[in-house]
Amino acid sequence: MPLDQQQWPNDLRAFWMPFTANRQFKKAPRLFVSADRMHYRTADGREVLDGTAGLWCCNAGHNRPKIVEAIQKQVAELDYAPAFQLSHPKAFELANRIIDIAPEGIEHVFYTNSGSESVDSALKIALAYHRARGEGQRTRLIGRERGYHGVNFGGISVGGIVNNRRVFGSLLNGVDHLRHTHLPEKNAFTKGRPQHGMELADDLERMVALHGPDTIAAVIVEPVAGSTGVLIPPIGYLERLRKICTKHGILLIFDEVITGFGRLGDAFAAIHFDVRPDMITCAKGLTNGIIPMGAVLTSAEVHDAFMSGPEHLIELFHGYTYSGNPVACAAGIATLETYREEGLFARARELAPYWEAAIHSLKDCPNVIDIRNTGLVGAVELEPLPDAPAKRAFDAFLMAYENGLLTRVTGDVIALSPPLIAERSHIDRITEILGDTLRRLG
Repeated sequence: MPLDQQQWPNDLRAFWMPFTANRQFKKAPRLFVSADRMHYRTADGREVLDGTAGLWCCNAGHNRPKIVEAIQKQVAELDYAPAFQLSHPKAFELANRIIDIAPEGIEHVFYTNSGSESVDSALKIALAYHRARGEGQRTRLIGRERGYHGVNFGGISVGGIVNNRRVFGSLLNGVDHLRHTHLPEKNAFTKGRPQHGMELADDLERMVALHGPDTIAAVIVEPVAGSTGVLIPPIGYLERLRKICTKHGILLIFDEVITGFGRLGDAFAAIHFDVRPDMITCAKGLTNGIIPMGAVLTSAEVHDAFMSGPEHLIELFHGYTYSGNPVACAAGIATLETYREEGLFARARELAPYWEAAIHSLKDCPNVIDIRNTGLVGAVELEPLPDAPAKRAFDAFLMAYENGLLTRVTGDVIALSPPLIAERSHIDRITEILGDTLRRLG
């Protein structure tokens, strides 16, 4: 079909695209011009099945009427309100609705505008919390190898993806990293949580012994490490981390920017795995990816540590111009209502076994060396080409796109996370196109 000339840009040079091979893209652009429920429409008139919920964020699918209408109404009613010393009703309404579905003990919401901002905010809150309690010497932050915590300086410092760190200088001081939990020699092709790797949580005890327990402020991990290639936590691993943190007075932060809002079949991975952190970072699914918004969810203990001194003084010198933006709050409220009214978290839980069987059916495709899954998220890992790491998966991404499927590629891992509104027929189509792609690539 001919290109939609009215929506085709006249010049591609000005936009420096994020996390993109810009030169390759601009030789053969892949442009979406509309979306509805489970599909995108391209500038050349094709439908592409959304196998990734946009970028892990459109959990309720695309063009959802309740969310669209809420945004339209809010823009006309109150487009912006200052976030410092002033607010608006929907900021409080959304916060209450988030807390209603959050893990027990999580009672407060601090608004940000993205997952990256949520992470940096949580790290700052952790440092300030210990200082407020008279333990200002607790300044060390612990992340994890292969962890992804956004792209701000705090996030890449505690993160452990080499290419996100290597060219940006010395980063934050006083950061250490746990080993990652990817053990393909023991856990390859595991369905759900792997059996091996719980003992890797004991790295934290080693760091406590090395640095001293009274120097460590917080540990931050993704319950399911998404952007590094979907690494599922070994059985008992998160539980052990929680126990060690509690023992030594260390705050535990779950980065749930991907797992929050139904991806695993519960509102949060903390509920799914029955492990309560002290803070949760979230974004993406909070507004169904439509309006930028994030949040840090905290326990009452963390919040209340700041609530001392004269009442007219600011308790935490941190925040953003767009914290709790009215349009974003309207989108968030409508998104949470959509999840609730359509039972999408339960739907994800019910679809998970079918999804597991479908994605593991790709085991015998050429060059597949591992498959991982939990909830409605999964990954197919490919054997790297000896002279071109990441090229095989990128070629699969391009071919799948041409065949009508959007996937996500990180290294030689193809990651999948369809919207929670997916039908079994959509799951069948995802594995059909991906399987055909892998067989054709050989």
